Formats: sequence, C-alpha cells, structure tokens
Amino acid sequence: MYPDTARYRENIMSSGRTSSELISVLYVLMLCLFWNPVDCGVIALTKQNFDSFVRSSDVVFVNFYADWCRFSQLLTPVFEEAAKKVETDIPGSEQRAVFAKINCDEEIEICTKFHISKYPTLKLFRSGNVAKREYRGQRSIDALAEHVKKQLEDPVIEFHDADDLDDLGQSKKSKRNIIGFFASKDTNTYAAFSRVASILRDECDFHAGFGEVSLKERTGGDSIMYRPPNGNEMVYVGPLTNFDLLRAWTADKCNALVREITFDNAEELTEEGLPFMILFHDPEDKQIVEDYNKIVAKELLTEKNSINFVTADGNKFSHPLHHLGKSLKDLPLIAIDSFRHMYLFPDIKDMTVPGRLKQFVADLHSGKLHREFHHGPDKVASNDKVALPQVGTDPPESTFKKLAPSSSRYTLLRRDEL
Repeated sequence: MYPDTARYRENIMSSGRTSSELISVLYVLMLCLFWNPVDCGVIALTKQNFDSFVRSSDVVFVNFYADWCRFSQLLTPVFEEAAKKVETDIPGSEQRAVFAKINCDEEIEICTKFHISKYPTLKLFRSGNVAKREYRGQRSIDALAEHVKKQLEDPVIEFHDADDLDDLGQSKKSKRNIIGFFASKDTNTYAAFSRVASILRDECDFHAGFGEVSLKERTGGDSIMYRPPNGNEMVYVGPLTNFDLLRAWTADKCNALVREITFDNAEELTEEGLPFMILFHDPEDKQIVEDYNKIVAKELLTEKNSINFVTADGNKFSHPLHHLGKSLKDLPLIAIDSFRHMYLFPDIKDMTVPGRLKQFVADLHSGKLHREFHHGPDKVASNDKVALPQVGTDPPESTFKKLAPSSSRYTLLRRDEL
C-alpha cells in the first residue's frame, strides 16, 4: 500500500527531475508513511510542496475541498478508496499517478490560483500542467479510478499503414487531429510530441507513424501536421524539439473557436462565465454550421475572450427554442444567452451580411439588447448610413444558466447572476 520510495526516486531521477523536486516528493511520501499511514493513498498538498510535487509526477488527481462542505465529506472516503483501487489494479502506478488533496480553507492562495468556485472540485495535472477540463463524472470508486487509469494510457495512437489516416476527421464527432511522422520512438522529436499529446489529449487526437510507414512524409526529416475535421492540413514549421513552441502551436490548433454544446459539456462551458452566441440547427444541416464557423473566424475572432461561440443540435435543445417562441421548423436560428436573458438574432439570412453578427455582439456588450427589452427599439438618427432592422425584443429568461453547476452536487462559493 505504501509508495516504494526507492523505486519512486529512481523513476524521478531517470525523468530528469531536479534534486529539489526529488527532496520535496520524498518528504511528502515519508510524511505519508510515518505520520498518517491510514491516509497514505491520498497525499495532502500545501503551498510549500505543491509545485514540486505536481511537476514530478506524470498524473496528479487533486481534490480541492473544505472540511465543512458536506459534499466534500461524502467524497473523502470514496476518493481514498479510488486511490487504493488504482494502486491495486495497476501495480507500481503510485510512481506515475498520485491522488492528492488540498484544503482550500488552509491553502487559499493555491485555490485562488486555480479559480476554485465550488467544493469539491476535482482537477487533473499532467506533468505539472493543469488539464483544461476538470472531472465532472460520477463520484464513485470505480468511476474515479477508471478516470485516472485512462490517463495512464498512451495518448498517441500509432498507425501502421498510411491509409489508416484517410478517414481521420470525417466523423461528425471526431476531434481535431495532430499527426506525427518520425524515424523512431527513440528521438527527441517524438519525446516532445508525446509530452504535448499527454497534456492536450482532451482537445485533440494524436497519431504517429514510425520508420517505413512514415517515410513519404519525412523527406526533410521528422514532421508534424494538423488535420482538422473536413478541413485543410497545416504543417508545423517550428523546431520539433522545442516543447513550448510545439505546445503553443498545437493548443492553438486544438482549441476550436466554435464549439458544439452538449449535455455532457454544458456545465463546463457554462461555468466559464461567458455569454453564449448559439447557432441552433438541424443536425443534418452541415452547411449552416460550416458557414457559421467561417463567419465567426472572419469577423468575431477579437470577441473570443468575451463570448463563447457554440452550436447546438436543435432536436436535443428544443427547450430553449420553445422559450424563444420557436420550434424545430424555424431552424436554423441564432440567439445570445447572456445568462440573464436570451436574445434572438432577427433574421438568420442576415448572418452573412458583413458586420451584422459583430453588431449583434456589440449590442449585447453595450446594453442595447437589454435596454430595448425594457424600453423598445432605440431611435435611429436620420443621418445614419446603415441601420440594423429595428425589431423590438421580448426576450425570455436564460435557459442555459440552469445547466451550470448545481447546489445539489456542489457547495457553490459564488451565487452572483452572470
């Protein structure tokens, strides 16, 4: 049950960890062994050991909690048993995957840094880098253990025939793809690629070919390319062994400007706190989704930090349509959900008119959409060269805010209306 500190030390040294990181990790493990062996499966992290510890382990699954929170109290024994299960199911896994906990009442600085707004919050760290998506699944022993075990799987899918790549990105639900062509696995270029894949595995699918199978794409040496769903390929032209540059390039390609909202990711997207501009569409209408993506990329790139651009299957999200006074026969349509009210874009045909969607977003930020809700359309000056259609709005309340983290599952620290 207790970590094998000798093997752990060997593992860290072979991975190039610094002596200070090694000392920090061994110190925590020794405390675990001699001070509180009952709780040895879950390591308590503090400001003093946090950075060194998460950098020295491949995977650290952290429970941010508060002792007084009833949901935290319920999770504690389950989290501890999940740690034991992983160690039992995968012998030696304690060297690669660690369950840890942080008491946010005592470690305020760390919890503030990672924007903890509810208890318990479960975040994953890979080689010191926090995963973009926190764990929001079942809080059962099996589910928690399976989540961590999955992180220990190789994030790179090896292909043995170039034809295997032909179908990548064709599926409607496929991720974006990063493909590497390498002489062998024993190269610095593949080491950097594999490390990036581990960190960004949630955002992209990573594929790699070695030796003869990748020879055609290695005329100038090892290479890496990006292949989006139904789009044009792009080759990475930076230094292949520069981890920071490769990670930045890959992150840029893997993080889509327009995302599909589903019931699986709605809580996550809602918690980001940005209003939604939503394209409701028929799932068979792929052209409108493509057009929407192009217009957002062309005209609204500068708004990406102030609003989330999403698409929604109108069949699945029929409830918000009803709140807008619309039905499936009215698809496609665009609306903004500010998390207070929903505002309908007057005419979907105007989506392609230059500046119309951008003005719709500007009217949200200026308060015009909300103002017109209470006082009717703003008057238009006679010397205005271009005026948007003056359509009075009667917007319903937000429906998507109801998909935010629930008080029946978390102790929420902020209850402000967004």
